[in-house]
Amino acid sequence: MNQYRAPAWLPGGHAQTIWPALFGRTRTPGAAEPAYRRERWTAPDGDFVDVDFLEAAADGGSTQPLLVLFHGLEGSSRGSYALAFADVARRRGWHYAVPHFRGCSGELNLAPRAYHSGDYEEIGWVLQRLRARAAGPVMAVGISLGGNALMRWAEEAGESAAGVAAAVASVCSPLDLMASGEAIGRGLNRQVYARMFLRTMKPRALAKWAQHPGLFDRDRLLAARDLRDFDEVFTGPLHGFKGTDDYWTRASAKPHLHRIRIPALAVNARNDPFIPAWSLPERAAAGSFVELWQPAHGGHVGFPAGAPPAHVLAMPEAVAEWLARA
Repeated sequence: MNQYRAPAWLPGGHAQTIWPALFGRTRTPGAAEPAYRRERWTAPDGDFVDVDFLEAAADGGSTQPLLVLFHGLEGSSRGSYALAFADVARRRGWHYAVPHFRGCSGELNLAPRAYHSGDYEEIGWVLQRLRARAAGPVMAVGISLGGNALMRWAEEAGESAAGVAAAVASVCSPLDLMASGEAIGRGLNRQVYARMFLRTMKPRALAKWAQHPGLFDRDRLLAARDLRDFDEVFTGPLHGFKGTDDYWTRASAKPHLHRIRIPALAVNARNDPFIPAWSLPERAAAGSFVELWQPAHGGHVGFPAGAPPAHVLAMPEAVAEWLARA
C-alpha cells in the first residue's frame, strides 16, 4: 500500500475520494452484506454507546483476532470503508466490531456531549471492554477522525496500551488538526466537503440543543459555514476546549506520536484533499513504534483499485495484513 497507485482512469485526489465513496465495491463478488449484531452499552456517564459486531465463522474459533474499527466524522458501521473492512475480516476468519461514536448509530445520544477528534478516553473505555471479553488478540483501526482519536489513545496509554491492543492503525487521519481544518475550510473543499459534513452535523447539533435547551449559541451554530465555525460554537465548548484553536491544537496526535509504545501504522495519501502533504508526520519525529505509509495517490479514504466501478478492498487488505504481522 505504501507503493499504491490509483487506476489511470481515476486521476486526482478529489476523484479518488468521491468516486470510491459513491460507487466503489465494498465486498468480494458473491459475498453477502454483513449481518451485524448490535449491542447497546451503558457508558460511565450513564449515556449509551452502540457497538455492531460481526462474529467469526464457527470454524474460526473464539480465539481468532478481534478487529475493531473506529469510524470517521459522521460515519457508521454502514460506511463504505466499514463494510470493506468487514469483508476483509470475514475472509480472514476474524471477529469484527464497529463502536459508534455518540449520536452516529442512528439514535441521538442522551448526554449533553457528542464526540470529537481527540476523544481518547472514550476509545480507551471501549477497547478495555472489548479486551475483557476477547479470547484472542485485539487490533484496532481508526478512519479519519477515528484514527486521530485512536492514536491519541495509544499516546496517552503509553506502555499500558500493550495490555489492551496488539497493534493500531490510522487511515487518512488528520493527525495535524489545525492544518486539516484550515484546508477543508478553503476553496473547493469548503464548497463541497465542508457543506457535505455540515448538512448532517448541524441538524444533529440542533437536535442536541432541543434535548438540552441553551446548551450552546443556537444562532451562531446556524450561521456556521465551515468546520472552524462549527467547532468554535459546538465541538470545542461541549468537550472541555476553549474553542476551535484550543481543540485542534490539544486533540492533534501528530506532536505526540513518539510516545506510542505498541506497533502503530499511519496511512495517509499525499493527494488527500483534506490533509496537506506538508503537514504529514516525518519519520524522524514519529518514533520507533510508528510506521508511516504515505503513497502519492489514494485521496481521502479512497484507494480505489481495478476497472470501473473499482473496489475499495485493497487498502483494508493491506492494513489487515500489516496488523496480522505486527
